[in-house]
Amino acid sequence: MAVIPPSVLVDRHENEISGTTDVASHPEFADRRTTKTIDGRAVTGWFTEDFTLAELKTLRAIERLPQLRPGSAAYNGMYEVPTFEEVLKVATSSTSCAGKPVGIIPEIKHGSYFDFIGLSMEEEVVRLLHAYGFDTRRSPAVIQSFEVGNLVELNTMTDVRLVQLIDCSGGPADKPGVTYADMVTRSGLKTIGSYADQVGLCKNVMIPRNADGTLGKPTSVIKDAHRAHLTVVGWTFRAENYFLPTEFRSSADPAALGDMVGEVHAFLDAGMDQFFTDQPDLGVEAVSTSR
Repeated sequence: MAVIPPSVLVDRHENEISGTTDVASHPEFADRRTTKTIDGRAVTGWFTEDFTLAELKTLRAIERLPQLRPGSAAYNGMYEVPTFEEVLKVATSSTSCAGKPVGIIPEIKHGSYFDFIGLSMEEEVVRLLHAYGFDTRRSPAVIQSFEVGNLVELNTMTDVRLVQLIDCSGGPADKPGVTYADMVTRSGLKTIGSYADQVGLCKNVMIPRNADGTLGKPTSVIKDAHRAHLTVVGWTFRAENYFLPTEFRSSADPAALGDMVGEVHAFLDAGMDQFFTDQPDLGVEAVSTSR
């Protein structure tokens, strides 16, 4: 999730939008292309914070990985970029196929960067969640972030559950000198447990891959997280061969679907509690057929 002035939250994976919208094909916005330093890295493109909502609504969503996902790319140009509030309206007016409430898991992206430029996101996230009835630990909502400071702050602002995301490498942008490897030690996980309810782990942190691309042996991180009373959430499970461990691929075609269900089973067997997937139908199948 990103933000546009003055404080409108929009549903994009990050604030640089050339990979997920058709902004590059809009000549009227050509002069908005620029280079910025985001979380210590130079990024070139078009950024949400340089648009008004009216301007953003003239853009249309596109598939980031068209070569791997031509079926999704077939919908390029059909849909607007939704605001977070628009998504909340859909969620609260819908039910699942089983008749259950529809949950929502917003990720606050680049929180310290947006704080630095005067577009703090946390207050608006909480305001909207509470306004639409997501205001307790039992609410079907979770807020997640790769940073630490905003989760610590959110822990004082809302009872909605919080997830500390952990990447495969690097560290939180707001904690120079701290690595994600530090954060998944026993002491690090205990600290996470003081402000968050869940830890969202890159798959390789739980089960690293061998040199040949097959799954290796599980690390101790899942058990250690459970000792810290944290729910363990894995990310992201994708069915295309390109993303799968070698033993779960169906062919040499990177875009063909392999055995994601089998991969998920391996992680569930290792103790993972929940997971993100780009193919929810296969995710449901994996859960329903797990041992």
